[in-house]
Parts: sequence; C-alpha cells; structure tokens
Amino acid sequence: MKLFEPLAIKGMVLPNRVMVPAMVTRLADEEGWVTQDILDRYVRYAEGEVGLIVVEAMAIHQSKSGPLLRISDDKFIPGLAELTKRVHDTSASKVVPQIIHFMKISKSGWRQTVDMLSLDDIDLIVEQFGDAVRRAREAGFDGAELHSAHAYTLSSFLSRRNARKDEYGGTLEGRLRLIGRVMENVRRKVGDDFPVGIRIVADEFIKDGYTTSESKLIALRLAQLGFDFLSLSVGGKFEDAIHQPGHILVPYSGYSGDRCMPGNWYPNGLHANLAGEIKSFLNAKGCAIPVAGAGKLSDPVEAERVLADGSMDFVGIARGLLADPDWVKKVRNGQADRLIHCDYCNVCKHLDGTHKKVICFLWPRPGLQAPADDPAAAAPAWGADRGGLVASVEGGSAVLKWTAAAGAERYDVYRADDEGEVKVEDAVKSARWIDNEIIAGMRYRYYVRACGPTGQASPPSNSVVIEPTLPDYRAAPVAAAAV
Repeated sequence: MKLFEPLAIKGMVLPNRVMVPAMVTRLADEEGWVTQDILDRYVRYAEGEVGLIVVEAMAIHQSKSGPLLRISDDKFIPGLAELTKRVHDTSASKVVPQIIHFMKISKSGWRQTVDMLSLDDIDLIVEQFGDAVRRAREAGFDGAELHSAHAYTLSSFLSRRNARKDEYGGTLEGRLRLIGRVMENVRRKVGDDFPVGIRIVADEFIKDGYTTSESKLIALRLAQLGFDFLSLSVGGKFEDAIHQPGHILVPYSGYSGDRCMPGNWYPNGLHANLAGEIKSFLNAKGCAIPVAGAGKLSDPVEAERVLADGSMDFVGIARGLLADPDWVKKVRNGQADRLIHCDYCNVCKHLDGTHKKVICFLWPRPGLQAPADDPAAAAPAWGADRGGLVASVEGGSAVLKWTAAAGAERYDVYRADDEGEVKVEDAVKSARWIDNEIIAGMRYRYYVRACGPTGQASPPSNSVVIEPTLPDYRAAPVAAAAV
C-alpha cells in the first residue's frame, strides 16, 4: 500500500504517509508549559507509529488563550525537548510543532483584524516566527509547520477579506508580503537544511473568501519561497462565526467551521478534490513540494485512494487518530477490522472550543488518553440471541434496539441501503440507535457489532430489514401540545 511507503521531506524521512495534523488538546497549563498529559498524548501517537506528528499550535507571543502551548521564549525549550526525546525514543515517527500567531478577541464579540496592526506590530510578528522556529530546532524537532490557516494571523493576511490598504493588502502580492517576510526571517535564523512546512486553507468557505482559483497561486508562491511541505485544510474562519453573548468567538462555529471539521452528515474525503487540484497545478509549474490534505480520511480505503490517484502525497487524519492512535499499525498489519472508527460526533471539537481537556467520546470512561492497545484481548460476546436486534419505524425514523453484550465498550452500527455497500453509520455507548435518514422506496438492512476498548469486535448481530412506506399526506399532523 502506498500508505506505508516512506516520504522524504528535505532531511526528514517519514516512515509512512500518515500525518496527525495539529489538534489543540487543552492539556497544557495556563502558562503554556509542557505537562505530563501532553507528553502522554504525543507518545501515544508515536506508539501507534504515525508517520508525522504535528504537535498542537504553539503560540509565538504571550497573549492568553487558555491552556495553550508556548514557544515564545527560550524558557520553554527544555520542556519541548523532553517531548521530542520521548517521541523519538518511542518509534520512528517524526515530530514537528505547529507555530501560531493569533490576534485579540473579546467576550463582547469584538475581534482584532489585520488592518488594526501597525507596521511595528508586523515587524515584531516577523521576528517572533523566526525565533520560534529557531527554538523548535534547538528543542530537537524534525522540522516545523507555520500555521497560516483558519482564523489566525498569517491566514488573515492571505484572505481576500484582508482590508489593509498598504503594501500588506489590496492585491494578492500584497496579501502574500507578510508570509514572504516571515519565511525570509525563518531561513535566516535556522538555515536552509531544516524542513519548514506550512498549513493553509484550500478554500475559505466564507462570503467573498478565496477558493482554489487563488489558493493554487498562494501555494505556488509558498513553493517559490522554499517551504518544504504544504498541508491543506479549509474554512474555520471568524467571519462567519456565531457569537454567543458572554463568550469569545469560536472560529469553528459557522459554516466554514463545519467544513473545517465536517460532521458525520458530510461524505468521506470531501476535500480531496481541492488538494488534487492544487497539487496538479503545482506539478504543472514544476513544483514537487509534497502536499497533504485532510477532511474525513480515516477510512483506510479512502486514505489509500487519495494517495494512489495522486491527489495527495500524504494524508492528514486528525479525529480518526485521536479515536485510535494505533490506526497505522492496525491497517499495516491487516487488522482494519479492529479499528476504532471515528463517528465524527465532534465532541472533541466542542471540548476544544470551550477550553476543556480534549478526549474522544469513544474511549473508555473516565480516561484522558486512548487505552493501550491489546491485540490479544477477547472480543465482547453476544448472548444466545446474537444481540436480539429489532427495528421499528417511528415518526419517520428507524429505531434500533439490541441486547447488551458482555465486555462491550461501544457498539458499531452498520447499514446497507438497497443491499448496497455496508458502512459503519455510527458508534454508540448504549444499546439503542435512531436513524433519521431513511425514506420510502428504499430498503435498509442493519446489524450491530459489540466492540471492546481497543477495537476487538464481536461477530455481527442478527440482521434486520426495514422498508419505510410513504406517509399519508392527507392526514393533518398532530399539533404539538402547548408547553
């Protein structure tokens, strides 16, 4: 499989093509120090032999943002060095920090925008990025990634919504000026032999935002500037964020945030075509910069497909690897049947947005880290009724119920439409599930598998089939009772 071919990025050789993109864990302390919980989270990815681990966003300045890692002062280097040592001592995984600058926001809904920054502010940002990458090198990281995606400063300069009227706005060249200055400063401080990548959005997914027609050109300039890899995301902007009174703006609360971390109602691999379009454009211009993309790629078949068809050079799997850090080992060893399938419930997204410690809903409770893998563990067992799965149609939904299985941590619910491809639809903790996406004229077949803490799954339960009928539109709906 192409997933398990090595990939050379300057002097950094990834042992496979799987990357865990930066995900804020909220496991740092309020001052930004590396904690034991941080070490445990990233060592867990290394135990799973992920090819490239991108450590959550590290701030280059002192602005407060809750429990967020810092790389803004030399005093943070020893803690970060311990992190890199622990990862390198665990496996061949490579590890880079994501380095970030963000602007001020308020609980009133006010936020600082790029046109409010002075030229002195910009000069300071340029120096801070260079110093931060220098610290990353001194801490033993294998490279660094600059965060120029979503709602953050570098991305806001690149945006078509950049309202500056000076040399840092107005034209595409103007919007690219800051990142050009940043990269020059970075190279001056760390040299040309240290791998430096960058994350951008392929499509802003906001009104008047840029799409691939411009992100292709932005990517070309980034390659010309000497960036060593390109990591693509989408959306996640402040411009369409939904403000809740008394709370700070969360850039993943609007439609662009939906696209950035798509929920279970979106199709798998929904942004792969954007990555493929950008990569094809770069290749046509003679740029061989490795390109990664993300967005519901945790299905091994889908991940392999986007590599095999040339859409990407390596794949970003964030929530899927949070759910199961052993994804790489299980797929490589032919144990995909033991994968803990992310169901894209986005509990992790909500925890991050509320500055709470980020965990996965599918892990055993209580637990701050994914459980250690145990390939020899026994799968949960059904009783004599093989789960006793039953289904009924109630109010336009299919309601499934089954008998709990001994040793089950969760249940994977499978569905096939009109006897087509069987897919995992959801993962639940209780012995009940409701399917709200059924319609008359279709035939639906379901079964359930009981799963242990590290993915061992029971045989399928008994299967049930439902065939919804057309509603009687002649009858007036029953009015809801007044409350």
